[in-house]
Amino acid sequence: MSKKLQQANLEKKLRDFEQACRGADLKLTHQRLEIFRELALAVDHPSAETIHKRLKKRLATLSLDTVYRTLATLEKHRLITKVETVESQARFEADMDRHHHAICRQCGAITDFNWRSFDEVQLPQEISGWGRIDKKNITLHGICEKCANAGRAK
Repeated sequence: MSKKLQQANLEKKLRDFEQACRGADLKLTHQRLEIFRELALAVDHPSAETIHKRLKKRLATLSLDTVYRTLATLEKHRLITKVETVESQARFEADMDRHHHAICRQCGAITDFNWRSFDEVQLPQEISGWGRIDKKNITLHGICEKCANAGRAK
């Protein structure tokens, strides 16, 4: 993707984020905007600690607690997604388009992928009367090609 297209995508995400915050009656603070911007730019599904470390260079007074609270608020309002992992640190993303994840249990890398046929599958009969389903996704766990080729796979 070209730099120009990346910039246009980021600007659209930021406009959409600002509009969503107004719609949810959330103050659009500088810190919230910078935390969302960092997530929108990230491709590695960072943890709160990673986001804090990256932003600390630009926002010297930003506390880790503020990052945690902001991420929780943004997730509560469905402006970001917490990626389900087996590790103790939650990971986050701003990509709200339908997609799934593959997580390497060796290096922790998270790869996004689309699976249209899964997305279109009807739910099993025994769950059909359960209630309203808001989201259905798959998370694959295994060893990525890089780790497997490096002989690190266990």
